[in-house]
Amino acid sequence: MTAPEPRYRRALAIPAGMALATALAFLPNVTASAADRTPAATADGPLLSYVVNIPPGHGVSAHVRRAITEAGGSVVIAYDQIGVIVAHSADLDFAREMRAVPGVDSAGATRNAPLPAQSTTDVGTPRVLSAEQVAEAKATDGQDPLEPLQWDLPAIKADKAHEKTLGSPDVTVAVIDTGVDDTHPDIAPNFDRADSANCVTGKPDTTDGSWRPSTTESPHGTHVAGEIAGAKNGVGITGVAPGVKVAGIKVATPKGYFYTEAVVCGFMWAAEHHVDVTNNSYYTDPWYFNCTGDPDQRALVDAITRASRYAERKGTVNVAAAGNERYDLASDSITDPASPNDGTPADRVIDPHTCYDIPTQLPGVVTVAATGAKGLKSSYSNYGLGVVDIAAPGGDSTAYQKPEPPATSGQILGPLPGGKWGYMSGTSMATPHVVGVAALIKSTHPHAPASLVKALLYAEADATPCTDPYDIDGDGKVDAVCEGSRNHNGFYGFGTADALAAVTE
Repeated sequence: MTAPEPRYRRALAIPAGMALATALAFLPNVTASAADRTPAATADGPLLSYVVNIPPGHGVSAHVRRAITEAGGSVVIAYDQIGVIVAHSADLDFAREMRAVPGVDSAGATRNAPLPAQSTTDVGTPRVLSAEQVAEAKATDGQDPLEPLQWDLPAIKADKAHEKTLGSPDVTVAVIDTGVDDTHPDIAPNFDRADSANCVTGKPDTTDGSWRPSTTESPHGTHVAGEIAGAKNGVGITGVAPGVKVAGIKVATPKGYFYTEAVVCGFMWAAEHHVDVTNNSYYTDPWYFNCTGDPDQRALVDAITRASRYAERKGTVNVAAAGNERYDLASDSITDPASPNDGTPADRVIDPHTCYDIPTQLPGVVTVAATGAKGLKSSYSNYGLGVVDIAAPGGDSTAYQKPEPPATSGQILGPLPGGKWGYMSGTSMATPHVVGVAALIKSTHPHAPASLVKALLYAEADATPCTDPYDIDGDGKVDAVCEGSRNHNGFYGFGTADALAAVTE
């Protein structure tokens, strides 16, 4: 079977293409002093990034900032709203020393690789539609030219929903990802420049275009953005919510790492800019699972939990992909062979009840599993009763789940940087479908808080019973076991997302 590319939440890459934002409300409450920016001369290791977590507010921050400098560190940014400080240090004992400072709740390194992180990871290349294929596509019956190839839209009744509404331009979704090409003709009409930024360092950069991927970076975020809000404009594809606004928050390094400081910045930026829904189709590097028994990993869980919860309190619905490794996230143990992915990975057996895939398993986050063209759990999708909240089309091998004509691929079609379109699949692609439905719910219920949007998302989902037995490749062997009822189970959560219900109920 064709396995999804493991770096993201992880998109399958099929082999086969603002004016400067002032945003004063987002400026951090603490600005690094000259002393903060000068590491101690006793540094004896590679320059690494850290998070130092303290009680929220101003009371402890100044004291801890001084301690950071004394311990050989420099402050990058302090998010006093949630008590998270991002720091750099080349002192190998920095985290241990910070954990001994009064007022510090937790502290840990966000990476193993020195700044800037290096990797030989291949992020893959989507199967790109040729210029001839695009030119041959014709808009018919109110559809965009490539929409007949999008089997995923009728799978969640988005085509029927569009007959009633395309969504409100007053609703903004943010793609926290590898960057978004806002010049793409399917994205440009709905792009929100004022709410876009580059958060890779942990500190937002609002330089015009900073949110775009370079020509050597992954197209992942652009594809996701188009799936959510690709404009219905007679060009290319159509998004699930083609009338809402989409912002890009770039959090991946050029080599494709999603580090904690960037993810924290992404959630905080979304919170302070009143983003309605965030899309999180990734896991936070370098640990697939962050075990709270390890002081460094516990600090990463702490920091991102604070940031995601803060965003939700501000009204943001955070949606995340379940992952593509076929794990049962509700089991008692999982073997993780991939961590740390910026160091020397080794097999480790973890307890998913104390070791967390973040942001996927954080409290309050909507966790999404993937389905294929036949409506079954995708062959690669993670699952787990009580972990997966909802399911949506993410694509699968055409050999397992073949779509009805005129669609020809079991993957998900979306935009790629440079005005192209191509196929990708993974829970990375399922998540934007749910984000689009959540945006339609918010469009229908503009005053609904995040908790109500989530409740409606689940209540309006189409109940999808367990696939039993689940033998996706037809070899006579059970590939996964689904637990739960028709209305709530480990494969599909509360069911398959329903765009039509989102705009009518």
